[in-house]
Amino acid sequence: MLINAFILDRKYYIATHFSKQILKMKKYLALKAAFALFTGFLLVSCGGGNDYTTTSRGTGWDVTGKNGFELNTKYNEQETGPGLVFIEGGTFTMGRVKDDPMHDWNNTPNQQHVQSFYIDETEVTNGMYLEMLEYIKAVFPPEDEEYRNIYNGAVPDTLVWRNRLGYNEEMTKNYLRHPAYQNYPVVGVTWIQSVEYANWRTDRVNQLILQEEGYTGKNSLSTRDASKTFSTETYLNAPTLAYGGDSTLTRGGKKSEQVQRKKESKAAKDSTEVSGLYVTRKDGVLLPAYRLPTEAEWEYAALGLGSLREYNAYRGRKKYPWDGQYTRSGKRKTRGDHLANFKQGDGDYGGIAGWSDDGADITAEVKTYEPNDFGVYEMAGNVSEWVADVYRPIVDDEFNDFNYYRGNVYTRNKIGPDGMIAVVSADSIPYDTLSNGKVIARSYPGEIQQESIDDNETYLRTNFDRSDNRNFRDGDAQSTKYFDNRNTLEENNNNRMYNSPKHKVSADSLGNLDRQYDKSDTRTSLIDDEVRVIKGGSWRDRAYWLDPATRRFYPQDMAKDDLGFRCAMSRVGSKSKKNKTPRN
Repeated sequence: MLINAFILDRKYYIATHFSKQILKMKKYLALKAAFALFTGFLLVSCGGGNDYTTTSRGTGWDVTGKNGFELNTKYNEQETGPGLVFIEGGTFTMGRVKDDPMHDWNNTPNQQHVQSFYIDETEVTNGMYLEMLEYIKAVFPPEDEEYRNIYNGAVPDTLVWRNRLGYNEEMTKNYLRHPAYQNYPVVGVTWIQSVEYANWRTDRVNQLILQEEGYTGKNSLSTRDASKTFSTETYLNAPTLAYGGDSTLTRGGKKSEQVQRKKESKAAKDSTEVSGLYVTRKDGVLLPAYRLPTEAEWEYAALGLGSLREYNAYRGRKKYPWDGQYTRSGKRKTRGDHLANFKQGDGDYGGIAGWSDDGADITAEVKTYEPNDFGVYEMAGNVSEWVADVYRPIVDDEFNDFNYYRGNVYTRNKIGPDGMIAVVSADSIPYDTLSNGKVIARSYPGEIQQESIDDNETYLRTNFDRSDNRNFRDGDAQSTKYFDNRNTLEENNNNRMYNSPKHKVSADSLGNLDRQYDKSDTRTSLIDDEVRVIKGGSWRDRAYWLDPATRRFYPQDMAKDDLGFRCAMSRVGSKSKKNKTPRN
């Protein structure tokens, strides 16, 4: 018995010992494999020692700045700006309207490809817009006659709520400024005001980035001096002119001070020429500009086709930004609830009291309804939205099917008599009188003055030959092969493709307006180069307009109570996010 017990204990010891050894061996092999994988990852990410880490792939020279040339080798990808969501680009059928009761041939389906971009998660709200108004009021006080038109030109038209047979006076007083409407989409804004908001937003976002990164001074965000305003393009093109040339602001941050002390300790260069004091485009620190989305981008983002993807094609088609063919939810928990804020029928803007169909009678608070597959809210209903494009009935996909956009007006930075970039000053603000008589500022102090391009840019080019391309290939005389005298045709209104009214408004030195209304009875169209596309249905619209492919137009200097906007931003670099997982 003792011998048998000893043998059993010995077998158990041997089995246990070998099991532990095998387990140790497995752990060792696993660690070895993990180390090899990690080393391989480092080699791949560093380009096997031959990528842009420390040396150039082209010359072998050091690119860390030791030889005077430096690349940002630690750049990963573009950061997502405040309020934006990423939209991965792709191919889709633009203008495919499910139903077309209008029969206006305004939405001929065409295949388009859109590059990746970013778009606002929601419409721009009253609170977001008021932030700009408060900034403008502080920097350009409206009580100062010199700046009065800047603030007045930025304020939305609250009188859009008035109706000759309706009582809406409380909205004219409260909708823009009352905190109850703070998170509601701003309305009463023109296309021009929307563009100016996007420009203002660009500068404020990049202004914050520069201070947080330690390049600009601590007081750079709090300065409210009209002669020291910040412009992103001015900073990138002529940094010494940014903030009115105040060096305590442009290079008063910790990082700039460290660079300057290091250079000065070596007596390298004069302080005004020290490199590294300012952020440049190649640093990848600042974000691209906020702007209005193009019509193609807006429609693509609204469709949210991700859920319909099958390998490299889209299955079927969507009538609305959500799945299905109905405006009510089919989910068990929310069955019967409306998926957007729109007009269900005559006199039916919200439904029966006590159980509202869509929870709103006018606009609704943003994020009231579920987002689409891209995570974007209210792309159908609530308010229609301005997009960047000049309106034409047909999209010219035969000429271009990549990032389609009509409205390009190419300009260049103006150079002053001193050979330096010309910057708008507080006493040289360019104003414009709109067709409705409203005076607005076209540029703010601190921004670079722009001018039309000329033959220096267009000579022997095949991709563009003029500055203003809004009416390119729209069917007018300039679009034909018989066109041979551009200037004569442009001056002669009879050669215009769209015979729209030509109202003229001018102001004398005292500010008195001379309104010349076009009373001609031979006008056949309202379309011209000053009308812009609006997309998406609103709280005033029937379900037909909720289809993302529907399109309408409106004069760019006019506003409505059901028309707002959201911003977009271009994506630089890769088409996809780096954390995207491939489909197997």
